[in-house]
Amino acid sequence: MNRNFRFNVPLERFAYLTGRSLSSFKRDFMQTFGTSPGLWLKKKRLDEAYFQIHQQHQRPSDVYLEVGFEDLSHFSFAFKKEFGKNPSELRMP
Repeated sequence: MNRNFRFNVPLERFAYLTGRSLSSFKRDFMQTFGTSPGLWLKKKRLDEAYFQIHQQHQRPSDVYLEVGFEDLSHFSFAFKKEFGKNPSELRMP
């Protein structure tokens, strides 16, 4: 998952690749990482987006697709919820 978090891979596919059913995958993931795979993926994508916007001075409109979000408004909402700022507020001109 660390290598493929940027791709929009369904959790069912991750479960299949690990040789588990979806419910077993989710249960094992929760026991190992203390969070659900869906929340882990979202956090990983948002952290990568934060890095690209803040450190590499990328535009949010360029970053959201690259880190695995399909919709800019959903990305902006999730980003603000996670970091307390809109992605455009974070970027320095």
